[in-house]
Amino acid sequence: MSGLDNTNHESTNLQGQYAWTDTLKGVHYGPGSLTTALPKLLKTLGASKALVVTGRSLYDKTDVVKKVEGVLKQHNAYAATFYEIGQHSPVAGIHDGLKVFKESGADVIVSVGGGSPVDASKAILYFLQQETGGEYLRQIAVPTTLSAAEYTIGAGYTNEEGKKVAVSSPQLAPAGIILDAELTLATPERLWLSTGMRAVDHAVENLYRPLIPPPVKYLCYAALVDLFKYLPASKANPQAVDVRQKLQLASWMSLWPIKLERYSALGLSHALGHKLGATYSIPHGITSCLTLAPTVALKAEVASEDDKEWLSNTLWYLAQDKTGSLDGDVLKLSKLIDNLVSDLGLKSTLTEYNVPREDLPKIAELSVGSKDDSTYPKVVKLLEGLYA
Repeated sequence: MSGLDNTNHESTNLQGQYAWTDTLKGVHYGPGSLTTALPKLLKTLGASKALVVTGRSLYDKTDVVKKVEGVLKQHNAYAATFYEIGQHSPVAGIHDGLKVFKESGADVIVSVGGGSPVDASKAILYFLQQETGGEYLRQIAVPTTLSAAEYTIGAGYTNEEGKKVAVSSPQLAPAGIILDAELTLATPERLWLSTGMRAVDHAVENLYRPLIPPPVKYLCYAALVDLFKYLPASKANPQAVDVRQKLQLASWMSLWPIKLERYSALGLSHALGHKLGATYSIPHGITSCLTLAPTVALKAEVASEDDKEWLSNTLWYLAQDKTGSLDGDVLKLSKLIDNLVSDLGLKSTLTEYNVPREDLPKIAELSVGSKDDSTYPKVVKLLEGLYA
């Protein structure tokens, strides 16, 4: 399904359902919460030895991983650390991580970092279960970005051909999440702020995602209020731990854990991001900076009236005057998103990432599902507008 389906959906007809993910045992949050939350979660899970899964930069250039290792060692629960997880989670690193997991005798993963370690850990546990046929083992996620991968049941990774693929199971959702803002202080500014825009992308696209119940959409409004307020504040004062903690909570609200009766895609901005990210080595946060504002502008043209109304109401929450028409309101929201990207210093182009123009028709086709989709030429035009 493309992100531009203008048919009526269950959520827009005021009927649907809501359920929580099966596996999540707790989200612990607050500056310094790692030291108390990690032992509690290990005890809750009955886990004895943890493999720490992270990326090389976080391991080599910061003391964040050492802090996590220290807590585990203090409770005699440390097995090993695997730090060869690259951007977009290449499958070779996942297979190597699985080997280390088995050799170390670990029975739980503690992922530390952004979306790539979290998703790679899900994939490691998925492949392990495929080998053994037993129960899925668990992950405790310690995120240091705002990408929100820890709230989903899917694991996106890059296969041998360089294409983004995914595995999914309700049992892959992390069993514990620790939002300790002190651990985010070492996150590079561009990564921190761009993953914040990824959270904006989640919140906006959930407003028109099929099957999302209204209470979750109102959480998305709350997320957007805080993201628009605190992302610029974090850029202005990067050491403000309280601001970072509020952003971690906003990221949580932007992709609130939910168990759907059947799968529904987030939306066009995410579809485009998945096709652009791994293939052209564009970080997912930056793909959101590129695609979200023009996707919202396109919604003014192609979305259902109900979806436009959900988008329009964002202006009230952001303390912005409405324009007098739904289409005008949606276009104004698009402009506000574009301005936020600019204010955060995150404007970029497909030119910077060497995306060939001749690839655009294929990217558009893969993103909407078919060249026969009525939105296909509009999406090609959208992509053409992303060059310098």
